[in-house]
Amino acid sequence: MEFSLLGPISVTSGSEELPLGPAKRRSVLALMLLQPNTTVPLEQLIDSLWEDEPPEHARTVVQGHVSRLRATLAAGGAEAYGIELATHGSAYLLRLPEELIDAHRFGELVTLARPEAAPADAVPLLREALGLWRGPALTGTVTSPPFAAAAHALEERRLSAVEVLARAYGALGEHEQAAAVLYSAAVNHPLREGLIAALMRALFRTGRQSDALEWYHRTRRLLSEELGVDPGERLRSAYEEILRAEATDSGRKAAGQARGATGTPADGRGFHVKHGGGTQPSGDGGADGAGATGTKAGAQGGQDGAGRGGAGAAPRLLPRPPARFLGREAELHALTDVLTDRTTAESPLAVVAGPAGVGKTACAVQWAHLHAGSFPDGQLFADLRGFGGGDEAAPAEILRDFLQALGTPPEQVPSSAQAASALFRSLVAERRLLVVLDNARSSAQVRPLLPGGPHCVTVVTSRSRLDGLVATDCARPVGLQALGHEEGSALLGAMLGSERVAEDPAAARELVDLCDGLPLALRAAAAQLTARPRWRLARLASALRDERRRLALLSAEDTGIAAALRVSVARLSADDARLLRALANSPDGHLNASAAAALAGYDQERTQDGLERLAEMHLVDEEATDVYTISALTQLFARDEGGEGGRGPEPGGSGGRPGGGAG
Repeated sequence: MEFSLLGPISVTSGSEELPLGPAKRRSVLALMLLQPNTTVPLEQLIDSLWEDEPPEHARTVVQGHVSRLRATLAAGGAEAYGIELATHGSAYLLRLPEELIDAHRFGELVTLARPEAAPADAVPLLREALGLWRGPALTGTVTSPPFAAAAHALEERRLSAVEVLARAYGALGEHEQAAAVLYSAAVNHPLREGLIAALMRALFRTGRQSDALEWYHRTRRLLSEELGVDPGERLRSAYEEILRAEATDSGRKAAGQARGATGTPADGRGFHVKHGGGTQPSGDGGADGAGATGTKAGAQGGQDGAGRGGAGAAPRLLPRPPARFLGREAELHALTDVLTDRTTAESPLAVVAGPAGVGKTACAVQWAHLHAGSFPDGQLFADLRGFGGGDEAAPAEILRDFLQALGTPPEQVPSSAQAASALFRSLVAERRLLVVLDNARSSAQVRPLLPGGPHCVTVVTSRSRLDGLVATDCARPVGLQALGHEEGSALLGAMLGSERVAEDPAAARELVDLCDGLPLALRAAAAQLTARPRWRLARLASALRDERRRLALLSAEDTGIAAALRVSVARLSADDARLLRALANSPDGHLNASAAAALAGYDQERTQDGLERLAEMHLVDEEATDVYTISALTQLFARDEGGEGGRGPEPGGSGGRPGGGAG
């Protein structure tokens, strides 16, 4: 039996969730779980349940709720777990092993983690601790001050654990991971100065100086507008550290340029020519390879006065290889065929497209790492944020980062996107360079970033097919589909251990089906099971069969299918969003234009155009001529967002969690 406070209040026994009844009954249980093995006076329960003057029969109401809880726990087999809800005079005592409460396990795991002394051990402990959270603490309780205070205290503990996890990642040199875990918390708590300061330092260490400084100025404005105060010591210190580091870095770069003016000649591609024959890389090493689109690589290399980048070290901006990457052999071979095609003198260009969560970024980055040795002059990477929670990246912003990574001093980067694009193409014209443009929204966003040199190769990922790039730039599409049972089960085995999956292969296949074969959903499911090592796969499959809970369960901290789909739907027009909600009412997810028109109340031509746009965005799939399918998870999301209690953004808005990683 397990008791959950870190999200909706719930009790599970075996694979079943016990029926707890109305909010006040859940609140009675929550208050006793917050004080396990301690007597809770009846008067304290009454004061906590009624914010205003309690009714005359309050004692009877509370006694009734306790009686019902006792019966519910008994029916769930509480005695076998050593659980007893006892009455002591005018007080109640919930006696139970405290490790059955998720909030207790969370605290134990955080206490065990020692980020400074043993960061490698601290990371899995803290990830497991944070994985216990399923939403805001104490969801489903009454909204009285005692419960609000308790929920706030638990949230403070969660945020502290996030900061500790970021410190552990930082101690391991994994600054991109540190920035990722801090980002979501910072978005949701924009006035928490310590959190913002930690995020700024993590971003700076990935080479994203401009992003780090932008967070400072954004927070300074919020503090002034909402609280009327200036930044505190922690935030100011982080800002000043970054400015001092930038000034020192600029001085080193200038000194490197001065040395390069009288140094060894270069071959024009960032490689020095030895007097004794052969070549060796110039500079003192490349970027940290953490996947940032920042300027760290550019800061490490110099540049000659003509702006040719001759003395710059080859940038290595790829993110880390995707963890537990499995399968996709056919797609990787297809990418190789497209990107090694030399039948024309054109720069090869591939578009990896597919639905949210299918693993487009992972596939592109995996290919890039496998073939990085074929591009000795560098590998560039940029997240174009086309399907993120905020604004998409402007081409001028990405070009600035690319040019600085290639050795162009900041003062020599053109201010206009057109001029910067021309300089970029000029610098890389003769280089053997790989460019990965991730998460593109449109063809227009991509075109200024294409290198064009015959030895350059470009991979673009997008939820959109980017038909414009195919038409104007001869891009070759490489589509990604959902995983089948074998590959999906193998991914679960890689995440959980093959023995755990082998215990119940039928449940593993059912999980693949319930996750629509999407790697993002399967990884979120694996995260749920990792956080609950006593759960069998069948127990999670049983929980996921409940369509009301499925999307919530397929979320893990700052990522999940609902968040990924929310961003896709936010990019739709109002008409197309309404059409998608109508399609969610299809009984089996298969329909043609006539059936879709009937569901939406649109005419046939308008419906056909809308279906084509939804297919272009991979929100529906055209299996054959006039045969469309919509996945179960997309149906669930569209129903939830379209209902009276929908939490999603209006079409055309920018709701959802900050993007990236949704693939």
